[in-house]
Amino acid sequence: MERLAKIPTFSGSVLKIIAIVSMVIDHCAYFLMDNNSTLYEAMRCVGRIAFPVFAFLIAEGFAYTHNRKRYFTRLLVFAVISEVSWYLLNGADGTHNVMFTLALGVVALAVLEKLKENSVLCGIAILSIAYLATWSGVDYEWRGILMILVFNLLRNQNDNLPFPYGRMMQLLCAFPLMMHYGSIGALLACMTKFLYDGARGFIKGNVAKYGFYAFYPVHLLLIWCVITFLAH
Repeated sequence: MERLAKIPTFSGSVLKIIAIVSMVIDHCAYFLMDNNSTLYEAMRCVGRIAFPVFAFLIAEGFAYTHNRKRYFTRLLVFAVISEVSWYLLNGADGTHNVMFTLALGVVALAVLEKLKENSVLCGIAILSIAYLATWSGVDYEWRGILMILVFNLLRNQNDNLPFPYGRMMQLLCAFPLMMHYGSIGALLACMTKFLYDGARGFIKGNVAKYGFYAFYPVHLLLIWCVITFLAH
């Protein structure tokens, strides 16, 4: 336990930066590179860190936010804004950006909290949200919703069990969902989240907060600009 205490830890802000960098690496590989190269595969593995970390942060944010309706609305607004950049890159392929997945995840968490006393109704409602995510074609579909729920349901284990056992329980239960997108990326994501120390970190204030949300549509737009430039 003394050795574990000496391991460097990450605040929520550091997790956000790691997720953003991972996401950019993933999208650069996916949209700009030859998918038969070794570098492409390596970059996609690193890119698999992003969504599990974002899902984890949504569960944490839902627990700590003072206004859950505003939290959901913020995600939904940026999901709608991001759809422009998403369409420019993907066209009308029937898919939708990951911000919609995160917004639906918040809805699922709110339903879980509201209906937890009625397990049957709660289960039906959550399965309906997971089905909606798949039917509508949002990124990560039903697995994304369930991942957020698992992180939320087991976050209290961190209080009931001594470190690192509570965090390990959380990660082990979510790992099968993460593994669908690549085992190496799932392991890297688990290592990242394992080092989370529960602190908010340096990303504070409205400018930093909204800048974090705005980064998603902006980076997609920049990638589209690069593709357009190279095409000419």
